[in-house]
Formats: sequence, structure tokens, C-alpha cells
Amino acid sequence: MIRRREFLMGAGVTLATPALVRAQQPTVIKMGALKLIHSIAPYFYDRFTPAGYKVEVIPFESPTEGKNAVVTKSVDFGMFGIAAAILGAAAGEPIVVIASACNRGMAVIAAKDSPIASIKDLAGKRVAIWPGSTQEVFILERLRMEGMSIKDVTPVRVSFSEMHLALARGDVDAYVGAEPGPGVSLASGIGKLVEYPYGTAMGSLNMIFGAHRDTLAEKPELIKVILGIHRRASEFGMKNPDEMAAMAVAKLGQKKEAVAAAVPNVELTWRFGPTEIQQSKTYAEHMLELKQIRQLPDFATFFATKFVDEIAKPA
Repeated sequence: MIRRREFLMGAGVTLATPALVRAQQPTVIKMGALKLIHSIAPYFYDRFTPAGYKVEVIPFESPTEGKNAVVTKSVDFGMFGIAAAILGAAAGEPIVVIASACNRGMAVIAAKDSPIASIKDLAGKRVAIWPGSTQEVFILERLRMEGMSIKDVTPVRVSFSEMHLALARGDVDAYVGAEPGPGVSLASGIGKLVEYPYGTAMGSLNMIFGAHRDTLAEKPELIKVILGIHRRASEFGMKNPDEMAAMAVAKLGQKKEAVAAAVPNVELTWRFGPTEIQQSKTYAEHMLELKQIRQLPDFATFFATKFVDEIAKPA
């Protein structure tokens, strides 16, 4: 009796061994992204992913959740605010900044018919702020610059995705939000712009591209691959704002008009050089002064810009 394997081989059928099947499976890269337009670049990754790789985008609601996912290795890489990264690094967590993800993307918004027209006008008002976020540090610094502190307002803990609704319901008088929330408020007529809080020494620094320290040592080639993808996707988004808006509508479920208002306030980025490092250090110093952290991170291990420096070199 002819055995099945011999019959198939005789018929010219090649049997794939388990090792060969495994070799043909793409390397899956788990990419954490916030449910914000700041993190829209990963949804363009599939256009620029080389053969042999597949990127799985995993969404998170808050910066802390995204950072924790990197720390616990639930994802390979993640995009989240610089504040969350500093909080983790200052506490001794193995988080490393390897690239930039997004600048700008924040705004101070007040109710349309309120008398609030400046940061000073927030005195005595209920202001939605997400604790531990990049926006929190920016508004605290802006308050300080105006001779105020958090004690001069009534901070209300509200997630970014709920800030617009909280303003619409009258639960808060203003909020320090992340796009596309401000765009939603402006497009709907519910809110008005108080300011884009970029007039501090921190500039428009916002979200970074983070990795676990082990990944740098164990998977340097994977970092080169993902950052190459990230650069091309980010540049594509900035050159094609209409497509960035359409992707945000599809992935975030927001109205086209609201996202259109948000796109001009979002800068998708990948470079992380001396300017960004200095802004990050200034940011960390503010957090230390505000007692949000007990000590500064070890900057020597917190920043690893050699990978973006390498992909920035002319081919």
C-alpha cells in the first residue's frame, strides 16, 4: 500500500514542513496608539510595511494605559504623551523615547457663550484636565506664567474623549483637551478657542514614540523597521491632510467637519533631536517642580535617538 506522503510526493506535490510554514509567517509588530488624531499615523503603516512584517494597531484610551502596555510588553511600541513617558521613567520603569510621534494637537476650549477669553479668565472656573497628561503640564505652566496656580481653578477629572460632551452638558466651563475634541467643540459651535498653549519653553512638544529598554538590546533591527514605516506614514499624513482627516473620521468615529477643524492643529512627526530633547528636559523639570515626580529620569537612558538619526541620513 502506497503511503499518503509517498503518493503526494510522487504526484509532484511538495509538503511544507512545520519549520517552513513558520518561516512564511510575517513578523507581527504590536503598535499601541491612543484614540486621538495624534495617533493616526499607525493606521497608514500598512501602506509602507515591508514584506515579512505585519503591524497590528492596538488602541488605548489614555496615555498611561499606552505607556503601561509598553512597560509590560503587551505591545512592542507605543505612542503616548511625553508626560506619561517621564512619569514612568522617573519611577524607574524601563521606558525609552526612540522617536517623536506628534506635536501640537492640544487646545484650551471654553463654552461658546462664556466670558472666558484668556487663561486669566479661568480663575474660579471648572476646568476639565486629565491628570498625568501632557496637557496638564502645559496648562499648569501657562497658569504659572499668568501668576496663577491650579488652586485658582476647580480642576475636574475628565478623559479626553469626554471633554466635549462635558462642556456641552455644562458640567465644566472649559477644558484643556486633545484633538479632535477641540475641533468637535469648535465645529459644533459648542465651544470657542481660548488659546493653543504653545507659548512656553516646551514649545508644541506632545506625543512620543516609546519602546521597552529590552527591545533596544534585543531587537534593534525591528526598531529600524518600525521607525522606517513610522517616518513614511507620518510624512504621508502631513502631505495629505485630506487623507489624514478621512482616516481619523473612519477610525475615531468623528464628524468630518470636526476633524477638518482639528487637522491644522496636528503635526505628525518622527524626528527627535536636540531641540526635542531640551524641551523634554524642561518638561521634566516642570513636573519635578510641580511634585508630579520625585526625581528626574536618567536622561542618559531615557532618550535613544540613534535610530531616528540613522534613518534621517541620506540614502
